[in-house]
Amino acid sequence: MERNWAGNLEYRAARIAHPASIDELRGALAGDGPVRVLGTRHSFNDLADTDGTLIATDRLPGEVHAGSAQGAVRVSGGLRYGDLAPRLQERGLALANLASLPHISVAGAVATGTHGSGDRIGSLASAVRAIEFLTPAGETRALARGDADFDGAVVHLGALGVVTAVELDVEPTYEVAQTVYEGPRWDAILADLDAVTSVGTSVSIFTRWSSGTAADQLWVKQRLPGDADGAARRDALVERLGARPATVPRHPILGMPADACTAQLGRPGPWFERLPHFRLDFTPSAGEELQSEYLVPRGDAVAALETLRSLAGRIAPLLQVCEVRTVRADELWLSPAYRTDVVALHFTWVRDQPAVEALLPAIEAALPSTARPHWGKLFTLPAEELRRRYSRFDDFAVLRDRFDPSGRLRNGFLARVGL
Repeated sequence: MERNWAGNLEYRAARIAHPASIDELRGALAGDGPVRVLGTRHSFNDLADTDGTLIATDRLPGEVHAGSAQGAVRVSGGLRYGDLAPRLQERGLALANLASLPHISVAGAVATGTHGSGDRIGSLASAVRAIEFLTPAGETRALARGDADFDGAVVHLGALGVVTAVELDVEPTYEVAQTVYEGPRWDAILADLDAVTSVGTSVSIFTRWSSGTAADQLWVKQRLPGDADGAARRDALVERLGARPATVPRHPILGMPADACTAQLGRPGPWFERLPHFRLDFTPSAGEELQSEYLVPRGDAVAALETLRSLAGRIAPLLQVCEVRTVRADELWLSPAYRTDVVALHFTWVRDQPAVEALLPAIEAALPSTARPHWGKLFTLPAEELRRRYSRFDDFAVLRDRFDPSGRLRNGFLARVGL
């Protein structure tokens, strides 16, 4: 019995293939039945499910090579970020950002528009400069930044083929220091949200929505070397928020041990050991959980947060923690940050799926109509509403038909979202 990482979904596949080479992958794709691709299983919905063949990428070679130009590397799609990062570090290279979990695959994160945090940093998909697919017909399709279909193909929901390689933007390695501040007041946060989210390279606000007056924690990751003016602004902001520096390492969920978390207390370290919240060698979950996330344009963010405060009495009983982050705009058709800087509202729920799914429509109705859900997490917005919120939705459907004219990659999730 095969399940996703969270354990809330049992895959319906009649067969799971584990190809160990591109030739074996081509053989697994041969035939005429439905297929889907399985990465590290971090989707909380049935995005990757099928009643045909699931093709897992975990045994494909995890290769890292020089890219086609300076400032780029070519990596296998199935490689996890936590395994890729040390190999880049050995070469003196780094990525601009990482998600909170290093356990996710490059291809899976890119396909769903997964992100880290930072006012000036795009999603993980925005670092892609070229992408290569093996289509259900066994054909190799390669696209590079600037090609006509590239912006449509990067965030692709597994609907175009199996990603065999991606080329990523890289830069010289750098260090980051991470500091946690406790008890920032909501009135001060909402009075100048831009100042809060710009106080570090990467900023996260954590709350359980159990207090109407203060959030739980503010996590600030600062790229080094910093500057004296930036440190002074941060100190002044922290004072204005009524927050205080944590004196011991913290977990995002108050009361949980911080062993699984990356180093804090302002101690410098390599980028890949600070930008994620969690360490690769730990399972980060607080237990069985569900997740949802909605990304809203920056101009709608304060109204969205006020809405969540008004729903706190309904949210808090089902919530483990809510995280607020920022993502820079991009040009990728199905990215939740398409052509707008966004603020991401992430929910880690207790694993009571009926109760969570009963609450989500109320949250979706109350949030601004510009909110876009994370494709790999739980949401209930109907297809017609998703189409309205993505101006290139129909263009992507045309692109999908060119890559998969027989519809072998289509599944229940794609049908439900209108693709």
